[in-house]
Amino acid sequence: MKRIGIVHFSGGGSTGLFAESVAEGARAVAGTEVELLRIKGEHIVEGRWQDAPTLDVLSACNTIVMGAPTYMGGPAAQFKAFADATGYLWRSRAWCGKLAAGFTMSGNPSGDKLNTLNYLATLAGQHGMIWLNWDELPRQLDGTNHLGSYNGLMGQNPLPPGSPAALSDVDTLSARKFGDYVARVTERLG
Repeated sequence: MKRIGIVHFSGGGSTGLFAESVAEGARAVAGTEVELLRIKGEHIVEGRWQDAPTLDVLSACNTIVMGAPTYMGGPAAQFKAFADATGYLWRSRAWCGKLAAGFTMSGNPSGDKLNTLNYLATLAGQHGMIWLNWDELPRQLDGTNHLGSYNGLMGQNPLPPGSPAALSDVDTLSARKFGDYVARVTERLG
């Protein structure tokens, strides 16, 4: 059994829906167990993220998928607090050799989402992890990878700020395909 941990922060809920769709795609691959782990505000005390059980679960996974909305050109501060809390794992090289992938969501087609994916890939690189780029060609007839990302999965919240959480049909499909891809690579390499 291969284990994939999907750790994410979601402010308005759309990134959480994205994470759930990635998990659904990964779970569809036989022999894959998925842990969906949400970073919550109550885990952050005086600016520091504190939830050791989540780090224990991630440390037991073959692959760690990281997700954060893109705010102001980078990952949300709550995700950054989580990332900073992994410092002791970095020092001990606990995640070295694990597979890693990432996704992000913003309200605009660009929204500087590539900066967030690059941040996630850099975080994985500092941990000595192996980053999984996405092999899906952009703008498929079914809408898959409509934003044309290779460094990870990008989505666009289709509704105005303050609206209820939602995913477009093409982002739901893309997320499921991304989860399937990550699970299949984990099956081969993880």
